Amino acid sequence: MTPLPLPLPVERAIAKLGRDISLARRRRQLTQASLAERIGASLATVRRLEKGDPRIPLHFMARTLHVFGELDRLNQLLDTGEDQIGLSLMDEQLSKRVRTRQSRDQSGAL
Repeated sequence: MTPLPLPLPVERAIAKLGRDISLARRRRQLTQASLAERIGASLATVRRLEKGDPRIPLHFMARTLHVFGELDRLNQLLDTGEDQIGLSLMDEQLSKRVRTRQSRDQSGAL
Protein backbone atom coordinates (compact mmCIF):
# COMPACT_ATOMS: atom_id res chain seq x y z
CA MET A 1 0.00 0.00 0.00
CA THR A 2 1.40 3.39 -1.00
CA PRO A 3 1.44 5.93 1.86
CA LEU A 4 -0.51 9.12 1.41
CA PRO A 5 1.55 12.18 0.56
CA LEU A 6 1.95 14.62 3.43
CA PRO A 7 -0.22 17.71 3.26
CA LEU A 8 1.97 20.78 2.75
CA PRO A 9 1.07 22.34 6.16
CA VAL A 10 2.11 19.09 7.88
CA GLU A 11 5.36 18.97 5.92
CA ARG A 12 6.11 22.58 6.83
CA ALA A 13 5.33 22.03 10.52
CA ILE A 14 7.63 19.00 10.71
CA ALA A 15 10.42 20.88 8.93
CA LYS A 16 10.03 23.82 11.35
CA LEU A 17 10.12 21.46 14.32
CA GLY A 18 13.37 19.99 12.98
CA ARG A 19 14.91 23.46 12.62
CA ASP A 20 13.73 24.37 16.12
CA ILE A 21 15.27 21.20 17.55
CA SER A 22 18.56 22.00 15.84
CA LEU A 23 18.52 25.53 17.25
CA ALA A 24 17.60 24.33 20.76
CA ARG A 25 20.41 21.78 20.67
CA ARG A 26 22.98 24.35 19.57
CA ARG A 27 21.81 26.89 22.16
CA ARG A 28 22.42 24.24 24.81
CA GLN A 29 25.91 23.61 23.41
CA LEU A 30 25.08 19.97 22.62
CA THR A 31 26.60 18.15 19.68
CA GLN A 32 24.43 15.99 17.48
CA ALA A 33 26.39 12.98 18.77
CA SER A 34 25.68 13.95 22.38
CA LEU A 35 21.96 14.37 21.68
CA ALA A 36 21.92 11.03 19.88
CA GLU A 37 23.46 9.34 22.91
CA ARG A 38 21.00 10.98 25.30
CA ILE A 39 17.94 9.93 23.31
CA GLY A 40 19.23 6.47 22.44
CA ALA A 41 19.40 7.10 18.71
CA SER A 42 22.03 7.05 16.03
CA LEU A 43 23.75 10.17 14.77
CA ALA A 44 21.99 9.67 11.44
CA THR A 45 18.62 9.70 13.22
CA VAL A 46 19.39 13.02 14.90
CA ARG A 47 20.46 14.48 11.57
CA ARG A 48 17.20 13.29 9.97
CA LEU A 49 15.25 14.65 12.95
CA GLU A 50 16.80 18.09 12.50
CA LYS A 51 16.12 18.03 8.76
CA GLY A 52 12.43 17.42 9.43
CA ASP A 53 12.22 13.84 8.20
CA PRO A 54 8.61 12.76 8.88
CA ARG A 55 9.62 9.11 9.27
CA ILE A 56 11.34 9.70 12.63
CA PRO A 57 9.56 7.67 15.33
CA LEU A 58 7.58 9.73 17.82
CA HIS A 59 9.47 8.32 20.79
CA PHE A 60 12.68 9.98 19.56
CA MET A 61 10.82 13.28 19.35
CA ALA A 62 9.48 12.77 22.88
CA ARG A 63 12.92 11.85 24.21
CA THR A 64 14.38 14.96 22.57
CA LEU A 65 11.74 17.15 24.17
CA HIS A 66 12.54 15.49 27.50
CA VAL A 67 16.26 16.28 27.12
CA PHE A 68 15.35 19.92 26.44
CA GLY A 69 12.96 20.07 29.40
CA GLU A 70 9.96 20.58 27.12
CA LEU A 71 8.10 17.28 27.49
CA ASP A 72 5.15 19.07 29.11
CA ARG A 73 4.38 20.66 25.76
CA LEU A 74 3.82 17.21 24.26
CA ASN A 75 1.56 16.31 27.18
CA GLN A 76 -0.61 19.35 26.45
CA LEU A 77 -1.02 18.90 22.69
CA LEU A 78 -4.49 17.40 22.73
CA ASP A 79 -5.42 17.71 26.39
CA THR A 80 -9.06 16.64 26.44
CA GLY A 81 -10.01 19.34 28.92
CA GLU A 82 -8.73 21.98 26.50
CA ASP A 83 -10.16 20.45 23.30
CA GLN A 84 -12.71 23.14 22.47
CA ILE A 85 -13.95 21.47 19.29
CA GLY A 86 -14.35 18.09 20.98
CA LEU A 87 -16.10 19.63 23.97
CA SER A 88 -18.46 21.59 21.69
CA LEU A 89 -19.33 18.44 19.75
CA MET A 90 -20.03 16.58 22.98
CA ASP A 91 -22.20 19.44 24.26
CA GLU A 92 -24.31 19.28 21.08
CA GLN A 93 -25.11 15.63 21.91
CA LEU A 94 -26.34 16.36 25.44
CA SER A 95 -30.01 15.80 26.24
CA LYS A 96 -32.24 18.84 26.40
CA ARG A 97 -33.86 17.53 29.60
CA VAL A 98 -32.77 15.37 32.47
CA ARG A 99 -35.53 13.18 33.89
CA THR A 100 -35.46 11.07 36.99
CA ARG A 101 -36.14 7.41 36.50
CA GLN A 102 -38.89 5.91 38.60
CA SER A 103 -38.38 2.39 39.78
CA ARG A 104 -41.30 -0.03 39.55
CA ASP A 105 -41.29 -1.09 43.19
CA GLN A 106 -41.84 2.36 44.68
CA SER A 107 -45.04 2.59 46.66
CA GLY A 108 -45.06 6.34 46.75
CA ALA A 109 -45.01 6.43 50.55
CA LEU A 110 -42.24 8.23 52.36
